[in-house]
Amino acid sequence: MSNRLNATPNDLRAFWMPFTANRQFKKEPRLFVSAKDMYYQTHDGRQVLDGTAGLWCVNAGHCRPKITEAIREQAGELDYAPAFQLGHPKAFELANRLVDIAPEGMDHVLYTNSGSESVETALKVALAYHRVKGNGSRFRLIGRERGYHGVNFGGISVGGIVTNRKMFGTLLTGVDHMPHTHLPGKNNFTRGEPEIGGDIATELERIVTLHDASTVAAVIVEPVAGSTGVLIPPKGYLQKLREICTKHGILLIFDEVITGFGRLGAPFAAQYYDVKPDIITTAKGLTNGVIPMGAVFVTSEIHDAFMNGPEHMIEFFHGYTYSGNPIASAAALATLDTYKEEGLLTRAAELSDYWADALHSLKDCPNVIDIRNTGLIGAIELDPIAGEPTKRAFTAFLKAYESGLLIRTTGDIIALSPPLIIEKKHIDELFGKLRTILQNNI
Repeated sequence: MSNRLNATPNDLRAFWMPFTANRQFKKEPRLFVSAKDMYYQTHDGRQVLDGTAGLWCVNAGHCRPKITEAIREQAGELDYAPAFQLGHPKAFELANRLVDIAPEGMDHVLYTNSGSESVETALKVALAYHRVKGNGSRFRLIGRERGYHGVNFGGISVGGIVTNRKMFGTLLTGVDHMPHTHLPGKNNFTRGEPEIGGDIATELERIVTLHDASTVAAVIVEPVAGSTGVLIPPKGYLQKLREICTKHGILLIFDEVITGFGRLGAPFAAQYYDVKPDIITTAKGLTNGVIPMGAVFVTSEIHDAFMNGPEHMIEFFHGYTYSGNPIASAAALATLDTYKEEGLLTRAAELSDYWADALHSLKDCPNVIDIRNTGLIGAIELDPIAGEPTKRAFTAFLKAYESGLLIRTTGDIIALSPPLIIEKKHIDELFGKLRTILQNNI
């Protein structure tokens, strides 16, 4: 860190930061300069406990040796290889390793560079699949209110977060939205899956009837809606969505950018909830957040539908310059090795009760109006300050940073998703600091 940067905050002016209150940040910068395992170190020498796995992505903790060494070796051996009409061994090795831990029947992988790109890829696959099957009338995409599916045009179209949509015009046409599953007053302070609300899935039947099933290509949902504030699916909800989609020939897409790679105590939420979608989107934990990479899983039925016509012809006109990038592939392989060696894809199941107990112990704190959890995910919903929405949670975020804790906020909700290497002592530290912050009546 240069002295000039420390002394002159105006040196920060060129970077227009994403999802950030830029003016506030640049008056009082919060800068991380190093990290190890469960902790970041700030520019002023303090340790900060990572309560969010970076941005839901650093599942194996920070600066893990196997991953950093794999990147170093790969960069010196093969830095880049084109993905169009050419390949390199690690991309194929990684795809096979991913299929091995994926839900049964998810036999093929397309590579992307982010969760947003994974969503765009999945939507395009769904639309193109129906066309190659002779069902070109299926063009409609159905998302869900409060859904987050990245920030590209397809993702914000099927997504349902108002602030992500309102500035960008008409977006994609032919999109509809199911209601979200959050039922304030009925499911408050529920541990795990709520008992009430599974029948909300029947709203999909109403939407399908409105448009006619012959026009609907796909339904996309997050099994657990993360960035909107951790909305847990009620019991039976995802199963009902699967039944309706199957009944009407509609593809079901699970957006597992957050829930993939062990967050709930199984490799994927599809396995945790025992529901098989047709397409799964992933990113984040695929490379432990170290290098941008995503992967979209599809069934053999979808893949094989494209494998027709002359063999010299491209079957699917889609891809990215960095699809299956060698260094990203090496990082992902080392990440999978780390997950396997340390049992991280199931560790959340071992700690979930201790996590839930600690999280729900904050129920008595001032302004806490709801707490939600599943696996190693948690949310604390705060009563908004009248006329100043989001301010109470943002104040908690700032206080947490000052006290050596990283949390994430969305609206007036505190969201938590620590690295899967977290230990009980870290859980105690995390919620001890949060209790102090919340009891100060922010």
